[in-house]
Amino acid sequence: MGEHVIKLPDVGEGVAEAELVEWHVAIGDLVREDMLLAAVMTDKATVEIPSPVDGEIIWLGAEVGDVVAVGSPLIRLKVAEGADREPPAAPGKTEPPPPGKPAEGKPPERPARPTPAESTHTAEKHAASMVATIAPPRPAAPRRAESEKPVASPAVRLRAREAGVDLRQVTGSGPAGRITHDDLDAFLARGPLQARPGAGLARNTTVEDIKVVGLRRKIAEKMALAKSRIPHITYVEEIDVTALEDLRAALNKNKRPDQPKLTLLPFLMRAMVKAIRDQPNVNALFDDEAGIVHQHGGVHVGIAAQTPGGLMVPVVRHAEARDLWDCASEVNRLAEAAKAGTASRDELSGSTITITSLGAMGGVVTTPVINHPEVAIVGVNKIMVRPVWDGAQFIPRKMMNLSSSFDHRVVDGWDAAVFIQRIKTLLETPAMIFVEG
Repeated sequence: MGEHVIKLPDVGEGVAEAELVEWHVAIGDLVREDMLLAAVMTDKATVEIPSPVDGEIIWLGAEVGDVVAVGSPLIRLKVAEGADREPPAAPGKTEPPPPGKPAEGKPPERPARPTPAESTHTAEKHAASMVATIAPPRPAAPRRAESEKPVASPAVRLRAREAGVDLRQVTGSGPAGRITHDDLDAFLARGPLQARPGAGLARNTTVEDIKVVGLRRKIAEKMALAKSRIPHITYVEEIDVTALEDLRAALNKNKRPDQPKLTLLPFLMRAMVKAIRDQPNVNALFDDEAGIVHQHGGVHVGIAAQTPGGLMVPVVRHAEARDLWDCASEVNRLAEAAKAGTASRDELSGSTITITSLGAMGGVVTTPVINHPEVAIVGVNKIMVRPVWDGAQFIPRKMMNLSSSFDHRVVDGWDAAVFIQRIKTLLETPAMIFVEG
């Protein structure tokens, strides 16, 4: 038997290090080639690392939350003789031998193989069946304690979340009790678990310590930076969107098959573009260390989007050059990429002003946090039918609040109010959105 060392690979784009966000295996697990071993994060992209060989895990070189340099040893495997050599290093690079082993000659480069990202479900089924051929059958895992985190891939966790399943109730058949798609399918086929007869109220004294890692840590750092360095001023105004909603419904009813369904966001983006022409100081980035405000001519709108991994802000670039339908198409494309985890670094950076919306859960009023180093963010709250006095009687109208925050070092309260009032006028008289000049 020999050993094989897996090092953190070069994930591209000049990245020198990555944060370990998840282990899919534990020491003692038997793994097959192409089985997922770990997930690392660079910026806001998550990369999954497969095993290049069959073997047994004998050493893990980092803990979840650790930042690992590219090329550093990450995993050691016990492998069969002849499979314990590493693939050749890139030209011009010399890499140290694994711990406890002398340097060896380098065999020919291995042929390319498909990545597990091509089919997560298929890869997991393949891995489970292959492991069964080299390991004795494992007994069914007992139901986990309430404080114990289930072992499952991000794809399985996403499916369980969408189906409303608590993975602690699912028995895992994979290595170390890892829950596979087949385990989740079997659980869903059985239907929801019935409550234990006679179960009553009881105190819950468990405390779960959750390490802040990956995207959640980056979000925490970004929010802390914004709140510590930006003096926020929040301005709230109600908007009568009855006419806008009627127009939106009519346009969706008569749209071409190749056109996307319109939401409120494209209308708001177009209204913001027109309002920024009169208030260009809100479309800016503030370098407070240099004391310079970078006022942009192009309107690059960040769209705060909730994803299974956390908050991301994909960017619709040059909204000033896009019509209503083009804005809608780009918002849809970026939202899908963010949710799937395929959005590039360029697509997640470079915004000059941000829109945040919680959709139907938007509440009555919010206090949005500015996306540092921007100076303004526009928050959309939910639409509600409310009685409005028209001078003679109360009539039902569709009303929505805009909750918008501004960097008070750069934007005065008066300028913030003028900006939002201009958007209000455009949204309440939506035909003006299409009038140029």
